[in-house]
Amino acid sequence: MGVPQVSYDDVVAARKVLDGVIVQTPVVQSRVLSEMLGGPVRLKCENLQRAGSFKVRGAYVRIARLTDEERARGVVAASAGNHAQGVAFASGLLGAKSVVYMPEGAPLPKVEATRAYGADVVFAGQTVDVALQAAKDDAERSGAVFIHPFDHPDVVAGQGTIGLEILEQYPEVGTIVLPIGGGGLAAGVALAVKSLRPGIRIVGVQAERAAAYPESLAAGHPVMVEPMSTMADGIAVGRPGELPFELIHYLVDSVVTVSEETLSRALLLCLERSKLVVEPAGVAGVAALLDHPHAFEPPVVAVLSGGNIDPLLLAKVLRHGLAAAGRYLAFRIRLTDRPGALAALLARLADLGANVLDVVHERVAPRLHMDEAEVLLQLETRGPAHCDEVLGALRRDGYKLIFG
Repeated sequence: MGVPQVSYDDVVAARKVLDGVIVQTPVVQSRVLSEMLGGPVRLKCENLQRAGSFKVRGAYVRIARLTDEERARGVVAASAGNHAQGVAFASGLLGAKSVVYMPEGAPLPKVEATRAYGADVVFAGQTVDVALQAAKDDAERSGAVFIHPFDHPDVVAGQGTIGLEILEQYPEVGTIVLPIGGGGLAAGVALAVKSLRPGIRIVGVQAERAAAYPESLAAGHPVMVEPMSTMADGIAVGRPGELPFELIHYLVDSVVTVSEETLSRALLLCLERSKLVVEPAGVAGVAALLDHPHAFEPPVVAVLSGGNIDPLLLAKVLRHGLAAAGRYLAFRIRLTDRPGALAALLARLADLGANVLDVVHERVAPRLHMDEAEVLLQLETRGPAHCDEVLGALRRDGYKLIFG
């Protein structure tokens, strides 16, 4: 391990660069999480930041510190979406032309927002790591300056300004929980916070389908993993950055992983209970609190790192969140194909207090006998106990339930 190339003083200097450019996002109380953990929990709302995420902090500091000649050559970056928007937004403010490489299949709203901020978007590969290489190759060919999403001192220092804000807005904090992708956010916040308050615990959170840090920390150096598909596209990075890894290795107390189901539950909780729209990557810290409520010492601050979510994905994730929370049921029921059978079933569900969201009635299929019909039902329920009540009552009534 070498000496980290960024210091606390760099974070302080970055804050001066960002003065008047970014928003000091609020730190708000979460009553439901506070009750769950048995102590105060606050949410640092970077989903309300300009361009929709914390990424604008690091991108702006990096581009602002380029020389006039460098900015005249333009900048090039790679991102699944949030760094893309941060670079495009910062470039527009600072008068630099920007080109952003994004993975094929990047969320359409993030692509359109990046273009709206003035960047040219180029698609490359299926992952952020492939897009990163394409952006580096472009920079070598064109002479544009490559703006790394996490592995640069200016970027890490910019993200670290969040740590300074947390200490000022909620000085009682004992634990900070935040998402980790490449590691720029966690490295910067840990550096800022531990420099002033070394006793504060810092916990990083990765999606278990894209978790490079546990293996890398065990190996003692960055290790490449093959990220699987995850809804948390913003932290789906296959290999930690060299600089962030050094800082996280020294300063972050632990790194945990969370499932897709818990991410969807956390997103639902933020939307329903805190009235905050957060993307899956941005809600990873809250997901960790849901998974292990007794593993975190309050007072806790969870960083909501971004809110740029595709509305179609939001609808899908909310369904998953409702199902994971025991408030959404989907199954088939085999009926005798006779007049009134479907009406009787729906009336029974109404009696049981289940809200029918969708019904598909199938009467002709190879798997059905001549006198049979099948109904695909999607129901909203009041929770796990109500789910059990509905299913148990239907079975006692003689209905054949089919799942999967």
